[in-house]
Amino acid sequence: MAIRDALLAEFDHEMATTRRVLERCPEAKFGWKPHPRSFDMASLATHIVNMVGWSVETIQKDSVDIAPPGQPPYKEEPVTSQKELLDRFDKNVAAARAAIAGAEDDQMVKEWSLLNGGQVAFTMPRVAVLRTFIMNHAIHHRAQLGVYLRLNDIPVPSSYGPSADESPM
Repeated sequence: MAIRDALLAEFDHEMATTRRVLERCPEAKFGWKPHPRSFDMASLATHIVNMVGWSVETIQKDSVDIAPPGQPPYKEEPVTSQKELLDRFDKNVAAARAAIAGAEDDQMVKEWSLLNGGQVAFTMPRVAVLRTFIMNHAIHHRAQLGVYLRLNDIPVPSSYGPSADESPM
């Protein structure tokens, strides 16, 4: 089995679950955050959505610099509506899925680096970047977003089994 085929099954499952969580984020609560040092709901949701899009650059480039010398650093502008949130997510998922589906095994095992100010922050095979830095990272933040929903009395969708609010059956 090609690496992409194993990865795509996981990707499709996780992105469907992530979309269900994002669908629950009401615009009226976009500015809410549980603590002064926490993301607000819109910023956290935006981070998840943008993270999915990083898959394309991970596959197409050998590295990305989040603060390239002499240029502005990477910055995320939070979405302003639920429609924008879901539209951007759907666009990023489609692009990421296409990039993964088109990647051959030799490309997936090739090393990729994250740079910060021209300095290497880490280097891993692309498949490891896709699984850890993108998918697992998105799942981590999706769980945080689930807590935001719970703290705002918004029903939390099921992920890997029933939630306290719903059963997938």
